[in-house]
Amino acid sequence: MILKMPIQNKLIKLYDFSMMIIETIRDFPTALKNRKDLLNEMYVIGTQSFWLVFFGGLFSGVILAIETGHNLEKFGATLLISRTISLGMVRELGPVITGILLAARTGAKNTSELGSMQLSEQVEALKAFGVSPIEKLVVPRVVAAVIMFLPLTFVADMAGIIGGMFITNTTFHVDLVYFWRTATDVLDYKDIFVGTIKPMFFAFFIAIISCYYGLTTKGGTTNLGKNAINSVVMSSLIVLTLDFIFTKVVWELL
Repeated sequence: MILKMPIQNKLIKLYDFSMMIIETIRDFPTALKNRKDLLNEMYVIGTQSFWLVFFGGLFSGVILAIETGHNLEKFGATLLISRTISLGMVRELGPVITGILLAARTGAKNTSELGSMQLSEQVEALKAFGVSPIEKLVVPRVVAAVIMFLPLTFVADMAGIIGGMFITNTTFHVDLVYFWRTATDVLDYKDIFVGTIKPMFFAFFIAIISCYYGLTTKGGTTNLGKNAINSVVMSSLIVLTLDFIFTKVVWELL
């Protein structure tokens, strides 16, 4: 019986989380009714994360250019660096770097905010006034994340490609025009599709997981801190898991 309790608790949590996903998707249209909250979340998630994502993508592209460049240089194939950087950033590094960075920033933000509201009984007050916490608190955060993660991923992609272009030109002496032409020519619809669809799924699950941990906070500030950590860890793991699924399964199907 003692061994069964943790399993039962996990199943109950999984059920609650699944129901929260269903309710959130069902209430998506209500985001327009709370457009002020939605716009505020878009600003916090998107605009305030610009430089974080920009430098994350920039240094990813720089490191990718240095590592691939020195290896390709051994075979006299430095002209292929642009292809590697373009495919690597658009297909993998851009979405994943953006997802992990925002899993930490957005995840911790949502969990701490909603957790504080839960502990101070503000969530119960909303329910007492007949306002759905999912509609008022969760939906604007989830919709804002889904909207803003995609342009932020484009920022990371472009920053990485530009950073890689600078290193390729200055270190491996590849012409800028040639770099840019081959970097764009190598991309096909599959690369763009996968690089575009990943951030939307990353955003949804990062936002919903962080909101779930926030709304289920109990017992005081110590548990709030634990939930914030768990939110970031689980969101990061989901990003990596979804990345594997899209890279392996979806890529094979297309």
